[in-house]
Amino acid sequence: MTSAMAELPLDQVRTLLAVVDGGTFDAAAAALHVTPSAVSQRVKALEQRTGRVLLLRTKPVRPTPSGEIVVRFARQLARLERDTRSELGMSGEGEPTRVTVAVNADSLATWFLPALTRVSREPHLCFELHREDETRTAELLREGLVMAAVTSSPEAVAGCSVRALGTMRYVAVASPDFVARHLADGPLHETLPGAPVLFFDRSDDLQDAFVRGLRSGSGGASSLRHAVPTSEGFLTAVAAGFGWGMVPEAHSRPLLDSGRLVRLAPDRPLDVPLYWQQWKLDSPALAAVADAVTTAAARALRT
Repeated sequence: MTSAMAELPLDQVRTLLAVVDGGTFDAAAAALHVTPSAVSQRVKALEQRTGRVLLLRTKPVRPTPSGEIVVRFARQLARLERDTRSELGMSGEGEPTRVTVAVNADSLATWFLPALTRVSREPHLCFELHREDETRTAELLREGLVMAAVTSSPEAVAGCSVRALGTMRYVAVASPDFVARHLADGPLHETLPGAPVLFFDRSDDLQDAFVRGLRSGSGGASSLRHAVPTSEGFLTAVAAGFGWGMVPEAHSRPLLDSGRLVRLAPDRPLDVPLYWQQWKLDSPALAAVADAVTTAAARALRT
């Protein structure tokens, strides 16, 4: 991809990125200080040069799969340009270096933020974190929206490197009162599929997977589902008795030790492997973040 992209006119590549980020040709024109007609001509010329449709002319515009490749290249190019300017002492006074990362909520609530405290923020370094399910963080990387991601996918996104971080262990928990009300009338594999359950969002498959593992042929957890889209709120809702749920082992330990939660099947944890994927760029800031994240993960996650 690198040799082909090197032949593309950089003003056209940057224009495509401006259109995607702005959502419209008019917004891109304002950002680039050119006319909307000039923006349209540049995008058409880039499409002719690649032989691909790069944009869907919707409102807002959306990149096609081919367009996502060019947009990702444009973002990487901008990153390299900023790093080069910084090394040459050409950065504007106080201009920050921004590192964008997609990370799942449970990592964000447990080990990930402490990892970032190990990264030097001199010269000016700031983080832009995108919270997304670990099964979907790689999509943000593929679309070029982030430079790196904590993901459950071991398959490297094109143009990215991947390394294993470790395994996050989830355990099924509920409050003692919930167990007495909903799970005391039979074995767990019979009572749990009909009991109220907590889900993080519609991408969350952990509870269904746990029930299917308990009961072969089961369609998953109950249809009586409460959605709580924060890790802290999820744990609080389970402790309050709204339903049972799968929570990170480390996150649940204080409430288990205090008796506010009980484990439903101590011999059946659910392990989710996590990986770090990042752009293949010689970026000092990105390398520093990667080193801090992998070091912290080695301490916090299971191997």
